[in-house]
Amino acid sequence: MPPTISQPVVAPLTRAAMFLVVTANAGPAAETAVRALCGDLAGLLRAIGFRDLEGRLSCIMGVGSDAWDRLFGAPRPKELHPFKEIRGVHHAVATPGDILFHIRATRMDLCFELAAQIMSRLDGAVSTADEVHGFQYFDDRDLLGFVDGTENPVDQAAIDATLIGEEDMAFAGGSYVIVQKYLHDLAAWNAVPVEQQEKIVGRTKLSDIELDDATKPTYAHNALTIIEEGGVEVKIVRANMPFGEVGKGEFGTYFIGYCRTPQRIEQMLENMFVGKPPGNYDRLLDVSRAVTGTLFFVPTATFLEDVAPEAAPSTSTEGESAAPSEPQPSEPDGSLGIGSLKKEAGPE
Repeated sequence: MPPTISQPVVAPLTRAAMFLVVTANAGPAAETAVRALCGDLAGLLRAIGFRDLEGRLSCIMGVGSDAWDRLFGAPRPKELHPFKEIRGVHHAVATPGDILFHIRATRMDLCFELAAQIMSRLDGAVSTADEVHGFQYFDDRDLLGFVDGTENPVDQAAIDATLIGEEDMAFAGGSYVIVQKYLHDLAAWNAVPVEQQEKIVGRTKLSDIELDDATKPTYAHNALTIIEEGGVEVKIVRANMPFGEVGKGEFGTYFIGYCRTPQRIEQMLENMFVGKPPGNYDRLLDVSRAVTGTLFFVPTATFLEDVAPEAAPSTSTEGESAAPSEPQPSEPDGSLGIGSLKKEAGPE
């Protein structure tokens, strides 16, 4: 049996990225078009990526909870559900989204061309919910001036943090991803003294060194986003990118986190927005407002390539046991294909 190929959720940070979230229009024709793209996506990626083999073009396709039922039916990933809105000191909104395309490359033109080809294939089948063009900002900093993604796991640790294993064998090699678009009030942030900014983030601004426990407040961003299971810290992989439109005065960070269970990110967001304990919230949220929030499942590249455009979704019920539709994941060896982990694992 050939190995299952995962999508490149742990591909290294690139200079450019596009985040495209769409909703599928009603009707069988729209569903057929989306299913057809599943099988065609790898070919589109190869055709465009071949124009610049050093461009490291990649694309991850994620599917939302409602869309999964419409497109594929049962069985469904065990932990796939709509994004959970959080109301605390600040508000984590839930917004529409059936399909996510996370496109990365060293050049924006490669990202743009792939996105254009994807949307051409989906013409009339989807509506755009959100589109963000991200860019690398100096030495991997966000627009608040701090390095982003320092604590990302790498290599095997990144794979272990993001890819589903025996806990859901039918979807082994897949992953979950949560996205949020944050808009920053830079005028308010820049009015905060640097020493206080460092306490809010939990790291020094210039050297990116983590503050010691005696100095770091319990409300520091990196204190609230540490998650432990059984006394052991567990990780996610962030692929965040800055974005903005200077003429509109819009400056932000696109948060995108991959994990093998969405519970990890959901707990992080609960700590940030409600507080740990309640009220001890993330002070970054005083100047950074979440304007989107969506959860997707990232099936394997093998799953996508095997999707039949006209195939009717399975009619088996949610409670029925289903034989695994995919073998155990193994490390792929491609550098341009949708599944690319072994040679591309690295820090985000």
